[in-house]
Amino acid sequence: MKDHQPKHKPVLLKEVIDLLAPEQGESLLDVTAGYGGHSLAILDKTHVPKTSYFVDRDDNATEELKQLVKLKGATIINSDFASATKSLHEKGMKFDLILADLGVSSPHLDNASRGFSFQKDGPLDMRMDASKGITAADIVNTSSEEALTKIIKVYGEEKHAKKIAQAIMQNTPVSTTTELANIIAKCFPFRGKIHPATKTFQALRIAVNDELTQLRYTLPLWIQMLKSSGRIAIISFHSLEDKIVKDIFLEHGGNRYDADIKILTKKPITPGDNELVFNPRARSAKLRVAVKK
Repeated sequence: MKDHQPKHKPVLLKEVIDLLAPEQGESLLDVTAGYGGHSLAILDKTHVPKTSYFVDRDDNATEELKQLVKLKGATIINSDFASATKSLHEKGMKFDLILADLGVSSPHLDNASRGFSFQKDGPLDMRMDASKGITAADIVNTSSEEALTKIIKVYGEEKHAKKIAQAIMQNTPVSTTTELANIIAKCFPFRGKIHPATKTFQALRIAVNDELTQLRYTLPLWIQMLKSSGRIAIISFHSLEDKIVKDIFLEHGGNRYDADIKILTKKPITPGDNELVFNPRARSAKLRVAVKK
C-alpha cells in the first residue's frame, strides 16, 4: 500500500475542515471521494477509517483510494453517489460527517482520454463512469437542434445556446473535444479568460452524468442519514447546483419549529485570492454547510 499527496487539489479545504469540525472517533461519508483530498484531511482529525465510507463512480479513483495506507479498513464503494446513498440509507446507516464535492477532479480534466476538457484533444466522452451510459458525442450527434439548444441553455446557462446548437448541427458528426471547441469558438469572439466552449462543455457533462437529478434525489437522503449534531458540507461549482443545495437546505432548515437542520452558512463560502493563485480551477466553487438538530 502507498500514501502520497492527493492528485487533485481539494477545494476550500481549510473552510471544509473549519466548518465540519471533525472530531476524533466521528464517522464520515464522502460521496465524491475522488482521490482522497478532503477525506485524508478529515481522517487526520477523526482517526477512524473503519467507520468511514468513500464513494466514487470512477473506478480509477476507487482503485487509487484502495492503495492509500490511511484508508486501510475504510469501506470504498465504486458507484454513483445516488445508488450508493440509496443502498446505505436502506441499511439504516448514519454518519457524523457527510461531504460532497460536486466538481470534476483534476485527473479527469488532465486525462485527455476522458473527454472533459476542451484544452486537450480526446474523444468526446465526459462519462464519470466510463463503462456505461451515453457519451457527450452521442448527445451532440443524435440530438435535435431544439433538444441540444435546451441542454446548452439550461445546463450551461449559455445565452448563445441556439447559435451554438445550429453550428454543431452543421458540423456533425463531431467526435473529439477540440473539434467541438473549435466549432463553438467560431460562433463568437473569445471572451476574456473564459473560453467560449466552457459553458457548453459544462452543459454536456451535466447531461451525460445526470448530475442535477442525482443531487435533487440524494441531498434529502444525506440529511436523513446525519446523526444528531452531524454536519454536512456540499461544494458546488455552478449556479444550478448551488440553487438546489440552497433550496433543499431551506426546506429542511430555516426558522421553523420543525426544521431538522441548522444552516451554518448564510451565504456560500467561496475561495479566497490566495487559494485561487495556486488552484485557479477553484474559482467557481461554493460551499454550504449545515448541522443536524
